[in-house]
Amino acid sequence: MRTLVKDLTTKFGENAGKLWSVLNGRGCLGKDEIIQIANLNENDFNSAVGWLARENKIFRENEDRFKLDNTNLVPEIGPNAGRIWKIIEIWNKVDFASIKRLSDLDDNEIYLALGWLAKEDKIFIDEKSRFSLK
Repeated sequence: MRTLVKDLTTKFGENAGKLWSVLNGRGCLGKDEIIQIANLNENDFNSAVGWLARENKIFRENEDRFKLDNTNLVPEIGPNAGRIWKIIEIWNKVDFASIKRLSDLDDNEIYLALGWLAKEDKIFIDEKSRFSLK
């Protein structure tokens, strides 16, 4: 199970690094441009944004443009991360579908929050793709 912990944290962290590198090299870009340049899927993009938001490194302009700056995403992502953390705390081991059902959040909001929690080193995923608290 420890290998999977490292894989989740490593994956989210590597994706955050890709996102950071794209924005550092090219400045403010739209979500679709970033996804294409960094070769990320939408879930990876969102977890990377959540990670960088927790690091206070990403700023969202308008609806879908991002740049490196102090984050303005704490009011959006922080409460959702807290909600997901509480669900995992109560249920102990919970899969993505259950998080979605119990949180009433959409996939994007969940991945933003999971990226945030992964940066805080608070979650891991087991061999059955269930999230637990560390």
